[in-house]
Amino acid sequence: MGGKSASKIKVETRVDKRIESEESGDEEGKKQAVRLVTDLSQQSLRDEQNGENSTEEAETPVDMETISLDPEAEDVDLNHFRIGKIEGFEVLKKVKTLCLRQNLIKRIENLEQLQTLRELDLYDNQIRKIENLESLVELEILDISFNVLRHIEGLDQFSQLKKLFLVNNKISKIENLSNLQMLQMLELGSNRIRVIENIDALANLDSLFLGKNKITKLQNLDALTNLTVLSIQNNRLTKIEGLQSLVNLRELYLSHNGIEVIEGLENNNKLTMLDIAANRIKKIENVSHLTELQEFWMNDNLVESWSDLDELKGAKNLETVYLERNPLQKDPQYRRKIMLTLPTVRQIDATFVRF
Repeated sequence: MGGKSASKIKVETRVDKRIESEESGDEEGKKQAVRLVTDLSQQSLRDEQNGENSTEEAETPVDMETISLDPEAEDVDLNHFRIGKIEGFEVLKKVKTLCLRQNLIKRIENLEQLQTLRELDLYDNQIRKIENLESLVELEILDISFNVLRHIEGLDQFSQLKKLFLVNNKISKIENLSNLQMLQMLELGSNRIRVIENIDALANLDSLFLGKNKITKLQNLDALTNLTVLSIQNNRLTKIEGLQSLVNLRELYLSHNGIEVIEGLENNNKLTMLDIAANRIKKIENVSHLTELQEFWMNDNLVESWSDLDELKGAKNLETVYLERNPLQKDPQYRRKIMLTLPTVRQIDATFVRF
């Protein structure tokens, strides 16, 4: 994981490998992930302006009759097969996992007979609407990321759904999730969401990813008392607030916002990871009670005073700190002073400490 400590490995590898959670990887990897999502978003915008998807123009859909399906198969992977229409899958009597990533599919259809299905992956297609999934009541994982969805809908029957990925679509509102009471992971990064709302029923939610949206306020999170991972990177936040009920929170990602003060973390004593990089923060404060911190990312801020590091002395398991591109870094003794103040630290910025 490029030097990051073990606390990051807990985040689902599924999310990690997709880049849809910008948090994964080392600092350089993190920047690359953000750049990739940005590039993809810019490409989507160009495609929308042109009125056509460039992939659609370049590729001709394959004839499904040329694809052989094993009726006994439990895991079916048809990644990048140029499938243009979902059809002919009724022969799959035992299928549990169906992967149709990177195809040319425009509509969800003809899946009614796949009632044994537990995981459906439609990542990177041309789907405009969530529909025709009513019979898949046993579904536990659904991924329709990197499509052209505008609304969250058609999910009422998924009482067993545990993970929902709708990354990089055109969704502007969080809605129609109240029946997903078993949901553990919700990924809505890279959309057009402005307000955190309509998630009160998701009491079992463990991880919530809302990076790269247009959210201006942390709110309506009180019901998510089981949440351990919250990511709202790359939004329009100016204040840390609304987290008082998230007493089980372990990882908090708030980088690339407009936050000016560290505050509002009084009840988040279990935090092991705090990412407030790339904000407008001048002082490290109000974190002395976070004694379980293992990673503290605060690069690209406005911290000037070395005495601020005293706030982190109580975190006896602190292993990683990112403070580069703060005024502090201009000090020739930058690394040495961090090591003397925080002797448990094993990694400063992207470099391991040498003893």
